Amino acid sequence: MTMPASLSWVHTPLLEEEELRKLREETNSEMLRQELDRERQRRMELEQKVQEVLKARTEEPPAQQPARGQAQVNNGADRRGQGLCPRVQKWFCERFGEYVEDFRFQPEESTVEADEPLSARRLTENMRRLKRGARPVTSFVKNLSALSDWYSVYTSAIAFTVYMNAVWHGWAIPMFLFLAILRLSLNYLIARGWRIQWSIVPEVSEVVEPPKEDLTVSEKFQLVLDVAQKAQNLFGKMADVLEKIKNLFMWVQPEITQKLYIALWAAFLASCFFPYRLVGLAVGLYAGVKFFLIDFIFKRCPRLRAKYDTPYIIWKSLPTDPQLKERSSAAMSRRLSAHDKPQTAASRTYASSAPAGLSRDEDPGRVHGTRKGNFHEIFNLTESERPLAVCENGWRCCLINRDRKMPTDYIRNGVLYVTENYLCFESSKSGSSKRNKVIKLVDITDIQKYKVLSVLPGSGMGIAVSTPSTQKPLVFGAMVHRDEAFETIFSQYMKITAAAAAGSDS
Repeated sequence: MTMPASLSWVHTPLLEEEELRKLREETNSEMLRQELDRERQRRMELEQKVQEVLKARTEEPPAQQPARGQAQVNNGADRRGQGLCPRVQKWFCERFGEYVEDFRFQPEESTVEADEPLSARRLTENMRRLKRGARPVTSFVKNLSALSDWYSVYTSAIAFTVYMNAVWHGWAIPMFLFLAILRLSLNYLIARGWRIQWSIVPEVSEVVEPPKEDLTVSEKFQLVLDVAQKAQNLFGKMADVLEKIKNLFMWVQPEITQKLYIALWAAFLASCFFPYRLVGLAVGLYAGVKFFLIDFIFKRCPRLRAKYDTPYIIWKSLPTDPQLKERSSAAMSRRLSAHDKPQTAASRTYASSAPAGLSRDEDPGRVHGTRKGNFHEIFNLTESERPLAVCENGWRCCLINRDRKMPTDYIRNGVLYVTENYLCFESSKSGSSKRNKVIKLVDITDIQKYKVLSVLPGSGMGIAVSTPSTQKPLVFGAMVHRDEAFETIFSQYMKITAAAAAGSDS
């Protein structure tokens, strides 16, 4: 059965209206519109309240009720003022708000840097960096010393003439500033690739060895010992300088500090009564004569310097804290000896019978064990083999046998001795005579001073001894008196080899 065309046309608009009605009911557009109107009304109320609060803060309470006519006159002015203040505040915040925030006090943040672990490669790299960083300072000091020593007569004469002329005309400060600008200009050209050498002393190019990738345990150990020795010496020199300066100002030696006291009073009075130009001229002329002439004469004549160079004499006579302790202990011992002679005699007897490690010098590099009486039994030698007089107490060191692989085998602590025919190493481990080492001097094929890396200053703290029975040289490291031990061993070795050669020829 088919539907007529007129009925189908009427049915289609009805369906569309029904769908629109359902869509409106589902979306609830009327409810959304009402909620939007309520939110707008609420926002307007909040803005009105904010404006009222701002007006209450900006307006000051009047001291007395003004007249009605006066209030009407000032009403327009108040409105203009209320509109101007927010604009000024906004402009000020936009212009200077960032700078004001920079001056706000905040707690300082403390950052703790993590310490790097000990590494031989890192240690070597830092030593090279320190050497490269200190090179400009050392070259500058060398050039100044060369000027004072008249290494180049023409250069020193020109520098002396220019300096004295600049001081006489009051151009000393401009001259130093010009030299600084000239140095920076040369550095700029050098950084651009120019090859410019401006040095009084010719620079000697050092051979830079490539860094070792893998170091053995013995080499790492010797590296640490070399660095520790250099650090010990450097810290000792710095401590001596600081202690001397402290003792100079603390009147430890009044006769020395008195000279400084008088000099300071003289400089103070001269600065008060004489013009600064005259004082500067006198100081500049004295500094030039002292640097170029007097120091040159004193360096060439040490006896004259020891008699008349007042700053040198004062600096050398200033004591350090260890020297003060030695003086106080010596004075105390003299007092005890004056009051109680038997007691000091007993203490001397005890000191003479005590080991070398407890002696007066307290030298840690010369310590011998309690088995000194049976020396030949320890090393299975004849009774005639005794340590030489220079090494009667031995040299404390560690034996590094690089042919061994186990750490307990190739590093041994002990004491080294030299007899007429043998080089003896006594292990410090009690009851371990098998760990002792005896080497015939005639069997030694090579002996030399040992150092791990050439980047380190000095010549190291070890002695390398080569024998036919070892593939790698035996190293006696960590020796405080390495140079003395090397000279003793080498001289005895040359003596024995010369006697053996003479016996074979005969």
